[in-house]
Amino acid sequence: MPLEGEYEPSSQQWVRDQVEQYEKSRGREANTLRDTGLPIAIFWTRGVKSGKVRKNPLMRVAHAGRYAMVGSQGGAPTDPAWVANLRAFPEVTVQDGPDPWDGVAREVTGAERDEWWERSVTAYPSYADYQKKTDREIPVFVVEPKQG
Repeated sequence: MPLEGEYEPSSQQWVRDQVEQYEKSRGREANTLRDTGLPIAIFWTRGVKSGKVRKNPLMRVAHAGRYAMVGSQGGAPTDPAWVANLRAFPEVTVQDGPDPWDGVAREVTGAERDEWWERSVTAYPSYADYQKKTDREIPVFVVEPKQG
């Protein structure tokens, strides 16, 4: 069952519009990053302070039924807000197509992070440029289907 609770749309209009169109079309529309043609998925998290449901379109990086969530924020000096949310509440809902599913995210490090980072850069080459723009190591989370 998808994350429940009050939904708080993004403060960014383009994010609100993309999520709304994606959900309305059950993933048939608004399923790429703007004009790039590169696929995205919608990740639902819970706000650490508000407790409200947040929805973020992120690059689709999938492998063997698992998905990466890359906290790049375009190479900004700070993590996107959803990173703190995920560290506090690792339960997420993933929508990649018509039907959302429940997952649990965990931050990956070491060789596992390197492996997922390579997959992420392959899916979206700009991640490599974003890492060069910032002194922080861009966090990578892996979302696996929730058991039970």
